[in-house]
Amino acid sequence: MRKLTLTADHVARVHKVVQDQGLTAGAELHTDADYDRWVEQMIRAHPAPKAPTRLFAYGSLIWKPEIEHIGEQLGATRGWHRAFCFRMTRFRGTPEQPGLMMALDRGGQCRGVLYDLPEDNLERQFGKLFRREFTYKPANSMPRWITVETASGATPALTFVMNRASPLYAGRQSLEAVADVLARACGHWGTGAEYLLNTVSHLEAKGIRDRNLWRLQRLVAELIERNPAERNVL
Repeated sequence: MRKLTLTADHVARVHKVVQDQGLTAGAELHTDADYDRWVEQMIRAHPAPKAPTRLFAYGSLIWKPEIEHIGEQLGATRGWHRAFCFRMTRFRGTPEQPGLMMALDRGGQCRGVLYDLPEDNLERQFGKLFRREFTYKPANSMPRWITVETASGATPALTFVMNRASPLYAGRQSLEAVADVLARACGHWGTGAEYLLNTVSHLEAKGIRDRNLWRLQRLVAELIERNPAERNVL
């Protein structure tokens, strides 16, 4: 396996102890009733309810799946690509130094991991997934059924795509601009650099080489080395 430029040492250099500032003014959270409606809507829209239900993971769900799965395989989807297009003012960023997280954005293609979900309680599994993936209104990372190509053919799968109508949609940015954010941003969950390192290293372990992410991790490492941050408490 090719060696990454970005390392845990780089992550440690930019990590800070950040106090959670809580909800921003005017922010509205989804309620249990809202999540129940999302679950009902997505189960009702299931394109193949008698086939195995699959989840397409392309980022943190690969290294932190959250829910049980009974099988997995690699797959690719067309019309969507990984992008650091989700602006974060909490969790891995702050209002003063916003971070970026990945979502599926329109265009291109994306290779990822398909998880086979147990069929016994989809409502509970979807409810847990949705609470993990989106908290604020409007939903930023929206559940959607897509088609994923695998070695055994095409299959429908649930995934999460960026809501371009969200005020937190950051749009398309150059890798250099994204690297500048990830090399600096830190929230109470950790740094953008850590998020990137976890994603690239776990993709690589699955045999998935994302050229943009591979270049991005090198850019972030170089920026951290050029501009070492002092550790402090925010």
